[in-house]
Amino acid sequence: MSIKILLPLTALAVLAGCSHSEPKKPGGPGVPAVAVRTVAVESASWPETYDAIGTVRPRKASVISSKLMGYVREVRVNAGDRVREGQVLLTVDARDLEVNRQRAEAGRQEASSAAIEVDNAIAAAKANLELAQVTYSRFQDLYQKKSVSNQEFDEAATRLKAARASYEMALAKKKQVNARIEQAEREIQAVAINLGYAEIKAPFAGMVTEKSVDPGNLAAPGVPLLTIEQAGSYRLEASLEESRLPLARLGQSVPVTFDALARTVTGRVAEIVPAVDAASRSFIVKVDLPGVQELRSGLFGRASFAVAARQVTALPPSAVIERGQLQYVMVADQGVARARLITLGRRSPERVEVLSGLNPGEQVIHPIPAGLEDGARVEVRS
Repeated sequence: MSIKILLPLTALAVLAGCSHSEPKKPGGPGVPAVAVRTVAVESASWPETYDAIGTVRPRKASVISSKLMGYVREVRVNAGDRVREGQVLLTVDARDLEVNRQRAEAGRQEASSAAIEVDNAIAAAKANLELAQVTYSRFQDLYQKKSVSNQEFDEAATRLKAARASYEMALAKKKQVNARIEQAEREIQAVAINLGYAEIKAPFAGMVTEKSVDPGNLAAPGVPLLTIEQAGSYRLEASLEESRLPLARLGQSVPVTFDALARTVTGRVAEIVPAVDAASRSFIVKVDLPGVQELRSGLFGRASFAVAARQVTALPPSAVIERGQLQYVMVADQGVARARLITLGRRSPERVEVLSGLNPGEQVIHPIPAGLEDGARVEVRS
């Protein structure tokens, strides 16, 4: 049963745009009927959606801290700056490491000089050994022929042992010097690695979202200095009631609306957290978002999940007249145009939902002729 609302005389005057002149009687005798077309109010199937509210989070973020203990010399970025991978973000004072590097290089130089002396000593010891070996062989032949005394043969054998010991000692010194050189090389490499930590670089391209350091601050391992979020890599972490668990599926495409941006994008369900929060009786769905430049972490968003459709009363949006807070249509009622106040619900580009004021099957004038007033005679044409 339709609800016919009689407009007060003052409201009708506003709707008709009356002037200070003599009021017209649009439906009076002798006034020709206005030719109009109508559209039937229909009962339509309106898709239902469940909006899960959530917050934009970065898919990849990094909290930057220093591996060295030292004072910050220079900070080259600020919050909001975009950085490229490998870009120097800040530097830490590492003059003590530079001193260690110079000490290690001096140790390597000293060991290298000692290596030259050892090489010369090895060459001399080897020559003495070869001479002692030849001499011993000669004395051995003579000893067997009884041409030398036992004393002379023993002296030749002793000189051979001494030459061999000297040669082996020179070789041992060579190993020690090589070990010192290797140790100095390792110290230089370690200092070089630590010196590399004095320049803190961006691990990936992105945006600096938080800066908590200034030149002169003491940087310590594990203390946050900067926070970087990967560029163009965001997701919406939305909360769904546990009863809505069947609505979300991995890989599902869902529209996500951001009121702050006045924009709706299409996201993809990338993760469904299996645990349900016992306090709120809800679970988290993570929706990957496309690369939208205006997106920022912390933005409010709504992910719309489709549910079963319901039957509603609907009509084209252009059939509705809006005057301030009033919403009404012109209904063709037995050859007369009647203004009918209505209450609207949800809207789409093709139709609007009518919550009250009309019933399916009623004929609403559409399109609305210019100047058509409440009570005017109309002739409906097909």
